[in-house]
Amino acid sequence: MNNKTIPTVRMIVEKTNDGFWGRVDINNNLIAEYAPSLESLKKQMKKLIYDIEDIQIEHFDITYDLTSFFEEFSFLNISDIGKRASINSTLMRQYAAGIKFPSLERVKSIEAAIRSIGKELSRIKLHKSQHAA
Repeated sequence: MNNKTIPTVRMIVEKTNDGFWGRVDINNNLIAEYAPSLESLKKQMKKLIYDIEDIQIEHFDITYDLTSFFEEFSFLNISDIGKRASINSTLMRQYAAGIKFPSLERVKSIEAAIRSIGKELSRIKLHKSQHAA
């Protein structure tokens, strides 16, 4: 085999009750793996892709379902994101918990709200107070 390296591969990640499922499409082969954490899923998936396709993956471009996203980025406020996306906070928590599932339109509005927060954060400048040591 050729043992080549691919810099980035898209991996879709979904949260289950006790871990994460990931799937990638390499050379028209759907490769799926399960792991208890996202980091272990990345490691296992790299090994599985190498074992099956003889390809080394440097990085995964991850597409999250809402449950895995809020698990991975637990520091984000679910209610605030819902408010920015014009979604009731109770419904937003149900999406995050995997109890209910949003439409494609809702997913896009949630993604836009998250990106808006990211843009706001990227513009922040902090000042060291003169009173601090």
